[in-house]
Amino acid sequence: MAEHDVIVIGGGAAGIMAAITAKRQGASVLVCEKMPKIGKKLLITGAGRCNLLNDVLDASFYNPGGQTFVQSILDQFGKKDMLDFFKELGLATYADETGRIFPVTNQAASVLKVLEMELERLKVTLDLGCEIQNIRAFKNGFEVSAKTGEKEICRKVILCAGGKSYPALGADGNGYALAAAFGHRINEPVPSTVPLLVKDPCCHFLQGQKVRAKVTSRIEGKNIRTVSGELLFTQYGLSGTAILDVSDEISIALNRDHMKNVTVVADLIPFMGEAAFAEELSRRFEKGVTHENLLEGLLAHKFFLAFRSAIHNADASSIAHLLKHKEFKVIGTRGWNEAEFTAGGVPLDEVDPLTLESKLQKGLYFSGEVLDVQGRRGGYNLAWAWASGAVAGGCNGRGVSNG
Repeated sequence: MAEHDVIVIGGGAAGIMAAITAKRQGASVLVCEKMPKIGKKLLITGAGRCNLLNDVLDASFYNPGGQTFVQSILDQFGKKDMLDFFKELGLATYADETGRIFPVTNQAASVLKVLEMELERLKVTLDLGCEIQNIRAFKNGFEVSAKTGEKEICRKVILCAGGKSYPALGADGNGYALAAAFGHRINEPVPSTVPLLVKDPCCHFLQGQKVRAKVTSRIEGKNIRTVSGELLFTQYGLSGTAILDVSDEISIALNRDHMKNVTVVADLIPFMGEAAFAEELSRRFEKGVTHENLLEGLLAHKFFLAFRSAIHNADASSIAHLLKHKEFKVIGTRGWNEAEFTAGGVPLDEVDPLTLESKLQKGLYFSGEVLDVQGRRGGYNLAWAWASGAVAGGCNGRGVSNG
């Protein structure tokens, strides 16, 4: 059995960053990745373009319970550090009009390639197709055992096994069991940034229809988050960027807390105030426009078919209120194969906010999605992977390569 300073479990974005950082600081590093290739999930991020991070990067874009913790990590490895890191690897980047930062190639493969080149230059050892089944601590380190029976010895372990989204790409939640074996509680993982299940006749009539909308999540009668973006009607309910952006709290409420009173309220005419909308509808009535043609030029004709029974014989104010405040009862979410991220994982109060070392087991570190940190869409989850990987790997000399 070979002995290593550091074993990194998981070859995703966080694991790659942890391995590079630890190796640059002089540690001997082994990366154990269960898939036949590292970075499989990285290749699909940003719709294949790889949204590396965001031009506006701070803890306010993460789950409220984790913001102080996240800021501690970003203070050590923030936006400038990330951009400098990729610039040093030869990757040119740009920010789009929304602040999302991409490689100039608009290819996630370019990001993975420069990372692979750096791992090769540093001579980081990769063990691919290696699924870790057990980690045993002893006096001076750990014995890490693979499903095949292969065993490795190391001084320190960085657990970067990811969450549960996109299980076909290797994220099956096995990192939670490895953490739990050391006494860590696991906040129940649920799908996040995920389409929603809704039973409403409108979804049937409007299946495949997209519209710009303002969407508000509402849990137990309380408005939680309001966003503007694309609303997509599907055979099972609602999707689109606006829905994905409000889905995190909804998924936790439904899937973890088992709440029943969960809805989304959609403003289908976000470009016009309710009074102005009602006035426009009144003007159309005065011109003799029929109910069937009342929404032409404002919404696709399909919307009349979807709302026919509610619109028929209704006055302008009632119709305006309906389309500005259409409420959909949410009965569930789509599953892990359609969730972009995971909400849940190792609780942050069990992890050192400066080094990401376990408070329960010396020498065990965490980074990436295995921790209970969720960022919004727009590069924040990958930014967390880079930052937490760098810190766990030894950023600022306080990480695993020194102890």
